[in-house]
Amino acid sequence: MLREKKAQIVSNLADDLSRTTIVIATDYRGLLAKQMAELRNALAKAGVGYHVVKNTLAYRAADQIGKPQLRDIIEGPVALAFGYDDVVNVAKALNQYIKSTTLPLEIKGGLLGDRILPPEEVLKLASLPPREVLIARLLGQLQAPVGSLHNLLSFPLRGLLNVLQSRAQAASK
Repeated sequence: MLREKKAQIVSNLADDLSRTTIVIATDYRGLLAKQMAELRNALAKAGVGYHVVKNTLAYRAADQIGKPQLRDIIEGPVALAFGYDDVVNVAKALNQYIKSTTLPLEIKGGLLGDRILPPEEVLKLASLPPREVLIARLLGQLQAPVGSLHNLLSFPLRGLLNVLQSRAQAASK
């Protein structure tokens, strides 16, 4: 490769890496070109970029943007899935495609911020519920103490109300 071409690739890769919320490394060996194109299309529909990268160029790009820990998940032939929004969507899209097609695609790990994720944690991310469901659960958990406090404080008043109602019914008879 020409030096200018390599510099351009490193620059593009560094730009992608700097904008991502998560990067997942996969071993793509055993995939045919047609299968790779289908995988890229399926991931693109989910808003995920997927690129086969040369390790040395990926190392340079990672060092350029200050994420040298990316070296830990890049080993051997590697393709990187770039997620730009919700980190769960990337893991889900990749995992669903692997399960639905039974391709020999292997997840090697991920980089979430500055943290390296082993393959098991990437699969755990894929099993998380959607963001909206997690937010709804959090709101439910935040409302629970307030509801309990309300019930605790209103219980004596309800008891007094029941006593007064029964007295009023007894007096009217």
